[in-house]
Amino acid sequence: MEPTLVIAATSLLGLGLVAAALLRAWEGWLALKRRELDAIAAGHAEGDDMRGAGRIAIADLRERLRKLEAIANGMDL
Repeated sequence: MEPTLVIAATSLLGLGLVAAALLRAWEGWLALKRRELDAIAAGHAEGDDMRGAGRIAIADLRERLRKLEAIANGMDL
């Protein structure tokens, strides 16, 4: 066998394996996002009692972001 043919065949096989792994990762990511959307939809189905918790979570995230920006700017809290 010619070395060029062996290299080409090996490269093609490697590319196929990488493509298969990426496809499996993509499918897993999509499944994760579907579960997240299902959880959000289930939360909305429960009623308005979760709206306050969402606002508190957003406020908490904003506070964390403010602190991280202060740290990035070199300021002490």
